[in-house]
Amino acid sequence: QVQLVESGGGLVQAGGSLRLSCAASGRTFSSDAMGWFRQAAGKEREFVAVISWSGGRTYYLDYADSVKGRFTISRDNAKNTVYLQMNSLKPEDTAVYYCNADSSGSYYYTTSWAYWGQGTQVTVSS
Repeated sequence: QVQLVESGGGLVQAGGSLRLSCAASGRTFSSDAMGWFRQAAGKEREFVAVISWSGGRTYYLDYADSVKGRFTISRDNAKNTVYLQMNSLKPEDTAVYYCNADSSGSYYYTTSWAYWGQGTQVTVSS
């Protein structure tokens, strides 16, 4: 089983930046993709970003339209850690952000992922 530990959330003003971190442990050798989802209060959990790899190289990157050009997902191969750099934050980015691993289907649906982190709160003030 994979354990995911998230950190880096907090309170920032609109236009500010945060970097989220997700460290994976356990049977991480079987994973070839990791992603980020978020869930705002009263809303469904939604896709944010995904990264996959093969042979140590990045194979696929994708972002939700709402964050494209502002957020960047990356991976540290040595640490088995995925990051989400968030720039130009907007109040509508306020949500709990979740790291996820081991997709068995489409990257864009919550039910496709086997493992989830505990979530980290990101709050962007007006």
